[in-house]
Amino acid sequence: MSGISQFTDSKQPPLILVVDDEKSTRVLLRKAMEQEGYRVVEVNDGKQCLDAYETIKPDIVLLDAVMPVMDGFTCCKHLLQIARNNRISAVATFDTDSILNNTIIPMWDRTPILIITCLDDEESVNLAFAAGATDYVTKPINFAVLRHRLRGLLKEAQLYKQLEATNQALHHLANVDGLTDLANRRRFDDYLHTQWINLIQDESPLSMILCDIDFFKFYNDKYGHPAGDICLQKVGALLGLKAQKHHDLVARYGGEEFAVIMPDTPASGALHIAAAIQAGIKDLQIVHEGSAVSQYLTLSMGIATVVPTWESLPSDLIVLADKALYQAKDGGRDRFVSSS
Repeated sequence: MSGISQFTDSKQPPLILVVDDEKSTRVLLRKAMEQEGYRVVEVNDGKQCLDAYETIKPDIVLLDAVMPVMDGFTCCKHLLQIARNNRISAVATFDTDSILNNTIIPMWDRTPILIITCLDDEESVNLAFAAGATDYVTKPINFAVLRHRLRGLLKEAQLYKQLEATNQALHHLANVDGLTDLANRRRFDDYLHTQWINLIQDESPLSMILCDIDFFKFYNDKYGHPAGDICLQKVGALLGLKAQKHHDLVARYGGEEFAVIMPDTPASGALHIAAAIQAGIKDLQIVHEGSAVSQYLTLSMGIATVVPTWESLPSDLIVLADKALYQAKDGGRDRFVSSS
């Protein structure tokens, strides 16, 4: 297992993980693979395979079926479970209602596994595919056949990876504001509805802060739109920093308005975050000569907290936060007001 750490550069040739308890077979496979220009790491059994798989992230696994410690069929099942866990982690950050999420999930989500076996009966072949194998070859190995199988699997895996990358890029474009890199309004709406349903079941509070940059039109008029864009980016970054919990969502709500959705957060917690945001904005000291309330940029914020129910709607929370925001503006701006 020495030298595994060197196989980490994705720009290098494909990496093949060879798993076989017979040294002579591993040597033959290594020579054949290296002649094709592939990189090779070899291990002795299924247990070592699992450790190596997590460490080196190979492009293909060549897996012997009959081995001590852990046979190939059992190892294949474990590899499939690792892939499923990785997929769950990867999509956890995406909204479960997203159409693109439904596209990403069925895609190629793991390294191709080619089982090499001396068992060529129908039951063993069915067992290999049931365990999660992508393909199989029998011993004695026909290396010409093996080379063609590998090339096909590598091309197929690469194609699916490219498609997945494209879908993830599209998901990003559909859900992220291009200027601030925060969630956009579409993502805001999806997330609010998802959390609403989740919190109905938990009977937990949901808080929201609506933020509006004071006199932002005058800022654009005074300093120009490019400076206004930089200002929006700074405010967005500050909001993202002050939203403390990993499941809080900061979104660009529209124009110079931002929103923070805070699941499982009572009114006291929302007030704490609003105070931190206000202090953080003051610390930025963004000069705003067009403001009627300060020489620096300020925010007005409206805070609302509800416990979602089936009889109420997510829009009810927005209405409450919007009314509180109006009160903050009407009360002189540069402040936050809670609907409660």
